[in-house]
Amino acid sequence: MKQLVQNLKTGQMQILEVPVPALSPGNVLVRVHHSLISAGTEGSKVSTARKGYIGKAKEKPEQVKQVLDTLKKEGIGQTYRKVMNKLDAWSPLGYSCAGEVIEVGDETNNFKTGDWVACAGADIANHAQVVSVPVNLCAKLPPGVTTESAAYTTVGAIALQGIRQSELRIGESCAVIGLGLIGQLTIQMLSASAVRVFGIDVNPLTLDSAKKSGATGVFLRQDATLLHNILEATSGQGVDAVIITAGANSLDPVELAGRLVRKKGRVIVVGAVPTGFSRENYYKKELDLRMSCSYGPGRYDPQYEEKGIDYPYGYVRWTENRNMKAFLQLIAEGRISPQSLTTHTFPFEKATEAFELIMKKEERYLGILLEYDKVKTIEPLSILSANPKQEKINIGFLGAGSFAQTFLLPHIAKEKDIAFIGIVNRQGHTAQTVAGRYGFAFASTSADDIYNDERIDTVFIATRHNLHAGQVTEALKKGKHVFVEKPLALTLSELQEIKRLYQDIYSNKFPIPTSRRPIMMIGFNRRFAPQIIRIKEIFKSGKVAVNYRINAGYIPADHWTQDKEIGGGRIIGELCHFTDLAMFLAGDLPSQVQAFAIPDAASLNDSLVCNMQFQNGSAATISYLANGGKALAKEYLEVHGDGQSAILKDFKELEIFGSKIKKQKLINQDKGHKNEVISFLKAIKEGESSPIPFEQIYISSLLPFKIIESIQKGRVVSL
Repeated sequence: MKQLVQNLKTGQMQILEVPVPALSPGNVLVRVHHSLISAGTEGSKVSTARKGYIGKAKEKPEQVKQVLDTLKKEGIGQTYRKVMNKLDAWSPLGYSCAGEVIEVGDETNNFKTGDWVACAGADIANHAQVVSVPVNLCAKLPPGVTTESAAYTTVGAIALQGIRQSELRIGESCAVIGLGLIGQLTIQMLSASAVRVFGIDVNPLTLDSAKKSGATGVFLRQDATLLHNILEATSGQGVDAVIITAGANSLDPVELAGRLVRKKGRVIVVGAVPTGFSRENYYKKELDLRMSCSYGPGRYDPQYEEKGIDYPYGYVRWTENRNMKAFLQLIAEGRISPQSLTTHTFPFEKATEAFELIMKKEERYLGILLEYDKVKTIEPLSILSANPKQEKINIGFLGAGSFAQTFLLPHIAKEKDIAFIGIVNRQGHTAQTVAGRYGFAFASTSADDIYNDERIDTVFIATRHNLHAGQVTEALKKGKHVFVEKPLALTLSELQEIKRLYQDIYSNKFPIPTSRRPIMMIGFNRRFAPQIIRIKEIFKSGKVAVNYRINAGYIPADHWTQDKEIGGGRIIGELCHFTDLAMFLAGDLPSQVQAFAIPDAASLNDSLVCNMQFQNGSAATISYLANGGKALAKEYLEVHGDGQSAILKDFKELEIFGSKIKKQKLINQDKGHKNEVISFLKAIKEGESSPIPFEQIYISSLLPFKIIESIQKGRVVSL
């Protein structure tokens, strides 16, 4: 299928051939008939992408800070790769469209094939022939509503949420500052509700449209009589509310709102404007300043948007989905007419011309629609090369996100005797970008294309945590070697199933020929770090005391890694890295573990101390902390034994204390990602066993569950 994308590094826009998006449970697949270009939001994104690095930095100061923080911790090399992977990639555009449902996912009961729907969401309701949309970001069209009008639904829901925040009643008055699409739709809906509306904008070309939308009066911001005229129209009191739908870097919209609104009135911020206003008007009038969050309650809540868990109707009357439905109903009843705002309609194939119209600003525009071919067959898969050269190791990739692009693919690509066959990612444009960059034969959004491709003998898995166990199982059953990022499984039952399958394969109970027995490797990269290998060489007896502090940092409770069903939480999802390294340094399997969690408000157990005893007498203390200072380095490791000590600071600085003190400092942090990949591929080429024995993979994956058990039961747990 075709999708409009933009390169964030160069600003180049292109209609790209990409795989049809994957249909997840709780989603519907929609063939788009019309999508709306948001001149404000999307125009700003396009403009920023076309700027140089300095211009981009000025627009995104928070991201610049993140880059600098990464530079301090990880060094120039890895930071550069991360930034370039982000910039030199195709990014989707669009967040409001309408079309026909062509397929319905599992656990989706309210939709069926053939339904006409409006779709919302950045990175979801894109300018693309087909989109995959979660049910709470999708609303059926009432009879008589066209896809041309319904394409405005996302923007309409944003406007409607701003109105709800204003709590305006029949007969009251409102000033709308900013007469773009959201401002025009705000005026239409307020006018339909018998609220007197005054429209204000710096652009005289928007005033006529505001009059047609139902504004009682319209004013240029530059008009010296603006304040006088609105006070006169409101008996000298001022309007009951001001809704700011403008986007600006100036404080003027908020300052103006403070002057226009009556005492104890309300100011609602819908647009992107700064709010560092002067105190006088807001203090003397006791004004109520409110922020309006996009489409309404549910926005940015993954439980609502991604999992489809609705809020109780009696407690949250207007969610983002209900706002979408209410907007569509207003269209159906003829109370508003978003299509009257359409100034241009472009065929989808000429989408780049539509954006050039916005960038040049030589012609008046307001609502710009893209219209899609409704008849032509859409190809499900994009093939780059039908017959790739067969090499010794033929690789398929599941997951093409930042981690795969930064820590796995660059190292694999440098190895000889490998061929990239297929890559799968939930977002088709990302799969296609990475496929082109590394020369994969095909890009797809379906994991089955990797499992069922007989050319592929090795699978790398770098997807979200909840997918790992199932993907490992499917790949092993097909006789494919597997490299999976941590964690191996999110539940004990998943872990035990993988153990049984692996044992069955190697005891000939599972029908895979001995010559094709797959090996499995997990991404415990730290044991492959050069400075860890040096430490391991020093402590030859294996009887050591390990003290390992990880200043992991705070992650919000609503982040996907904290979701028990998707990320598994930080003990399952990340602590396994550090328990594995302790086990590697101890040189034996653990015999018992005891953990103590530091209470936190969300009961996440993100800060804890874990004591481990090993069968050979070694011991380890792991302090995993989410409550430490941000300026402190992330990892600090001490190893003591054989009359020697080693201190490793953040995988950059190593000090060894023996008969002499030896120091080693790396320019770039090296946590072993390159060496682990090389070791895995070498084992496959030479017919060796996995670089990490399966027993150690299993125990390292079991340890987090035992740590959780120890915290819950408040005692030592044996393995």
